[in-house]
Amino acid sequence: MKNIVRYSPSTGAGSPDVWGIYEADTGSIQYIVADPKSHEAALIDVVQNFDPRSAKTDFSSADQVLALAKENDLKITWVLDTHPHADHFMASCYLKEQTGAPNAIGEKVCEIAELWRDYYNLPNAFAPREDFDHLFAEGDTFKIGELDVEVWLSPGHTLGSITYIVGDAAFVHDTFMYPDSGTSRADFPGGSSKELWDSLQRILALPDETRLFVGHDYGKNGRDPSWEATVAQHKASNIHLAGDVTEAAYRKQRDERDATLALPDRMLHALQVNLRAGKLPEPEADGHRYFKIPANKF
Repeated sequence: MKNIVRYSPSTGAGSPDVWGIYEADTGSIQYIVADPKSHEAALIDVVQNFDPRSAKTDFSSADQVLALAKENDLKITWVLDTHPHADHFMASCYLKEQTGAPNAIGEKVCEIAELWRDYYNLPNAFAPREDFDHLFAEGDTFKIGELDVEVWLSPGHTLGSITYIVGDAAFVHDTFMYPDSGTSRADFPGGSSKELWDSLQRILALPDETRLFVGHDYGKNGRDPSWEATVAQHKASNIHLAGDVTEAAYRKQRDERDATLALPDRMLHALQVNLRAGKLPEPEADGHRYFKIPANKF
């Protein structure tokens, strides 16, 4: 079955066309963001499929995203990720090979890699500066066609999460969820409910009409998967933030909720792949690739 696709058209000058492609196995939303004039586009947070039962990987979701871009006559000029994901494998290197476009993530991926070298007891593992062409810092800018893109550091979910702001569209990854689901967890290594609160408030200071595109949705109470809402909609109805919620109340709610959550079932596999831009571990003497999973460490 193909993943669900929805189109959010440009609202005018400086505003991008956006396609969201929902990957049901992990509840992840992958994005194509395009300049309507030049037809240049970026891919954001595209999934490499992984079956945790068999440890089989494939690129069927990424290939669907590439096919959608081709159908809409788009030229891919950037392959972007917002952070090293814990719940899905990224397809960054594969997409770079398929498109010739540079791949990028936030520069603090290097600090995240340092944390996970310790967790995996792999002191020489992970070289983000080699596996990614660009490591963005707070305030960096670049272009997608004629559209200006600004990079914000938005920590909390991870210490290195970044937001891409493209005109009236902001790709806010694992900060916000859809309004009826609130916000994302902040208990992963390097995470912080304090930093997440600050990131959320900064994003809410964007213009009310800004379209916020989130990283995940799980179809709460049986509704269809949804991932786009405006700043105004989040201010009015986000279940964790609407009304006069104080920082202390938010953090208490977030921390208590996070304490009840299990690790994502792909997390210990995913980090050793995503810190390599989606490349699997190097093959061993028998030609096969193997994951290293720490026991009783989490």
